[in-house]
Amino acid sequence: MATVVHSHNLKHHHHHSYFIRPRSSRILKIRCKKPSNSDAFSERKQVHVDYDKGIREVSTQISGLRKSDLPKRHRLRVEGDRFQKDWTISEVVERILELNHWDDVEGVLNRWAGRFARKNFPVLIKEITEMGSIELSIQVFNWMKNQKNYCARYDIYNMMIRMHARHNRIDQARGLFFEMQKWRCKPDVETYNALINAHGRAGQWRWAMNIMEDMLQAAIPPSRSTYNNLINACGSSGNWREALKVCKKMTDNGVGPDLVTHNIVLSAYKTGAQYSKALSYFELMKTTNVRPDTTTLNIVIHCLVKLGKYEEAVETFNSMREKRAGCSLDIVTYTTIMHMYSVCGQIENCQAVFNTLVAEGLKPNIVSYNALLGAYASLGMSKQASSIFEQMKQSGIHPDVVSYTSLLNAYGRSQQPVKAREIFDLMNRNNCKPNLVSYNALIDAYGSNGFLAEAVELLREMEQNGVRPNVVSISTLLAACGRCCHKVKIDSILKAAKMRGIELNTIAYNSAIGSYMNIGEYEKALTLYRCMRDKKVKPDSVTFNVLISGSCKMSKYNEALELLVEMMDLKIPLSKEVYSSAICAYSKQDQLVEAESMFNTMKMAGFHPDVVAYTTMLHAYNIGGNWEKAFAVFQEMELNNVQPDSVACSALMRAFNKGSQPGKVLLVAQFMREKKIPFTDSIFFELVSACSILRDWKMTADIIELVDTSLLTVSVGTLNHLLHSVGKAGKIETMMKLFLKIVASGADINSTTYSVLLKNLLAAGNWRKYIEVMQWMEEAGVRPSPQMYQNILSFAQIRSGTEHGAVIKERIAYLKSKFDYPT
Repeated sequence: MATVVHSHNLKHHHHHSYFIRPRSSRILKIRCKKPSNSDAFSERKQVHVDYDKGIREVSTQISGLRKSDLPKRHRLRVEGDRFQKDWTISEVVERILELNHWDDVEGVLNRWAGRFARKNFPVLIKEITEMGSIELSIQVFNWMKNQKNYCARYDIYNMMIRMHARHNRIDQARGLFFEMQKWRCKPDVETYNALINAHGRAGQWRWAMNIMEDMLQAAIPPSRSTYNNLINACGSSGNWREALKVCKKMTDNGVGPDLVTHNIVLSAYKTGAQYSKALSYFELMKTTNVRPDTTTLNIVIHCLVKLGKYEEAVETFNSMREKRAGCSLDIVTYTTIMHMYSVCGQIENCQAVFNTLVAEGLKPNIVSYNALLGAYASLGMSKQASSIFEQMKQSGIHPDVVSYTSLLNAYGRSQQPVKAREIFDLMNRNNCKPNLVSYNALIDAYGSNGFLAEAVELLREMEQNGVRPNVVSISTLLAACGRCCHKVKIDSILKAAKMRGIELNTIAYNSAIGSYMNIGEYEKALTLYRCMRDKKVKPDSVTFNVLISGSCKMSKYNEALELLVEMMDLKIPLSKEVYSSAICAYSKQDQLVEAESMFNTMKMAGFHPDVVAYTTMLHAYNIGGNWEKAFAVFQEMELNNVQPDSVACSALMRAFNKGSQPGKVLLVAQFMREKKIPFTDSIFFELVSACSILRDWKMTADIIELVDTSLLTVSVGTLNHLLHSVGKAGKIETMMKLFLKIVASGADINSTTYSVLLKNLLAAGNWRKYIEVMQWMEEAGVRPSPQMYQNILSFAQIRSGTEHGAVIKERIAYLKSKFDYPT
């Protein structure tokens, strides 16, 4: 308030004053009383507890300068207007936030008495920006600039620039930077920090570097925060080398790195996929006086998981949990470990970590739920995935595109493509737009379950909806074509990829080559491989595994070995599958020495041979007729705790039979019973062969009992072999009973089956049954061969006698007339 007093009363007044000399000799002094309210901007916390609902709310209230703190000229103006309200700053913020998007903030602010106090402006804009509503902040800021008592301040601009940075509005942030200079408001170090941070968030690290140069030209010394923001700008864009250069420059300029700096550098390595370098930097960090925090160890765990060092990751996690690491776990820590268990397929551990997260009082976020959902989805556990999805919604978290895609993938992997499509449609209905990953997952769900037409149609649908297919979409479709054996579709999909300008990568070429191999199109597969080389797309071990194994399946062993040489020339490391295929190719070419050498090289390269590799060597020794080495490989297999399967046992049995060791075949059968290895068709065949050599009727009878339970799964060749073995042993009645059981079961029989019966019947002199079997052939529509007629007629002439010979000739003549044979 202003007062006028005489000069002799000055000693009674202690207000700040200025002098005006009027024409009269009397000196007048006008004093302006300035408000002095030191508690106006202090924060007061208010706590509200609702014991019925179990809710505790803490709010912060800021008063600001009120009507009583205003100069008299403004206070009188406010008091004379009933529409003017003496609100606190917190009340103004609440009213602004309650506005609808079409309402204007000026209607609220023009009724606020505190607008006449300039000191209220920075606090008001701070409170609005902290609420995160960018549009309201901009409106308040624009209103503020139109006030007569507004004065441009760098702290207000800094707040606005930081807010634009959080919302990735880089152009607006840069515009404010130039605007504040027009208002003669000089940027300070915090202004530059905010601007560097804004460009770093947008991945514009070169702009951030240029701003740093402008800052140095303006003679503003960078702070530690400036360097940290610049390192983060480079690192978050994947330019970890540039981040290290800035870090070195920071140290050279005498600004020592702190914990934030170290975390940013570690994060830069993580973003650039330099996981080993990140761990090395962490070891170097431990030698300093900077103590790692939760963020540091979260990055370390992530890098350990990416490098496959799962035990070390769990050890670090446990050290944090047991407080040995000196920092606590947060939601990111738990989620990272959940991802690790998901990658390893350890669903139980993933669920256990999630349960521990909840038990520790942390609220799972959508990333945690998605990690658990993805773990179940990766194994096709659709029921559990659906349960987690519902649990997520019940906890108040809205599923995002990752959640829907994971559930869709779960149904696809559990062979429920229709349910997968339902989830896809549900995503659309809930206004969650499917992305490229969602479409690719649905294509895979259709393609892996034989719905190739639907998968191809989905490619058109995604283009209509503005989602451009990528190389993953093409790879998935190509793999589906191979499973469904559609050669035309493979050609058309490759053509579609070319028309859309989609360049195939190694994985896509592998899918196409594998699909051609699956349908027997060897030349097309090889042509595509040559095209791949011409386009400078580097093949990998999968490429050669598909080519070499496919060549072996088509008995193109020379070509397989040529491809092996080419693979070694390219210095592509051989995989376990390639080693197995190469051993097979060498053995089929009677190159046993090379096959043995390849097997030993495989073990020296650090590959532990699996059942496929061992079985391949068994076949190699089988072809080479070396049952001793085959048996040695089988024993080695057991010593290395590799469980042999039916194929391996069959290969060993065949080697024993070829080496005239039928007794050992029966020992292998006993071993199979003990290990509960199922008997297959090839096992039955080798057992019958061994029993036939040994003339072991008891064992043959046991085989017949085993075959009785699985007649439909046994091949006609094995059944014929068994019938011949029984008949050769003189068990004609048993042979005929077995034959009748075969016919009754509906198993396949052919002319060879009848031939086996007839030969054994004739050898036993049972000409009546011989003729009866020929009649059965007539009823079954199987035409007897001329040799069958000749055999019985020769028997009638030589061995049956005159009386029986006449009967046989009469019946044979009758049968011949029925089959239109010349008599």
